[in-house]
Amino acid sequence: MRTRTPGTRTLPAALLCDMDGTLVDTEREWLSAVAGLLRAHGAAADEPAVTPFAGLPVGPAAALLADRIPLTATEAASRLDREFTARVAAGVTVQPGALRLLDQARALGVPVALVTASERAVAELVLRVLGPHRFAVSVTQGETPRGKPHPDPYLSACARLAVDPGACLAVEDTPTGTTAALAAGCHVLAVPTVPGIPPGPRTTLAPSLNGVDLTTYPFS
Repeated sequence: MRTRTPGTRTLPAALLCDMDGTLVDTEREWLSAVAGLLRAHGAAADEPAVTPFAGLPVGPAAALLADRIPLTATEAASRLDREFTARVAAGVTVQPGALRLLDQARALGVPVALVTASERAVAELVLRVLGPHRFAVSVTQGETPRGKPHPDPYLSACARLAVDPGACLAVEDTPTGTTAALAAGCHVLAVPTVPGIPPGPRTTLAPSLNGVDLTTYPFS
């Protein structure tokens, strides 16, 4: 984290934003797609059953599905990807405060990266809604050796922006994504869509992005 000097403003070196559930209200669509596959094959599809899928990339989610329903991981990945992409293509809702936060970062000269567990095709659909001009770089599933909950996507974004992860603020909504950001060394602002993110020395929880102000960073 940058050192605060009296009379100066402390800002993160970069703002690293998760996408699904954080900037756009697509985490529900993702979990709904998972629940649909579970339900179609007679498996439990209630909240405890689907919560472990929150924030997971398609590959790990498909492997988890294959343990519960009579599909191979390849079959589950294909169906899950197809269903989720169709839902996103039908339209997404931007989370309250998301565009204001992105625009504030840009006005303050803080570069923004999109760091998502979704595939590139899904990310491009969402970028059309959010505005690609708001992001300096984007990192999607399959573009790093490992996806979330590993730190690779966040480390890749920091490397491309030439910034120290320890000076960056990641914005997340799931334990999976928060684990990835913390493992990369980032500070985290979490707006949870599922339970399981505890506050900590590098983790601040907020009820929404409304009211988040980068000029008051660090938040805790």
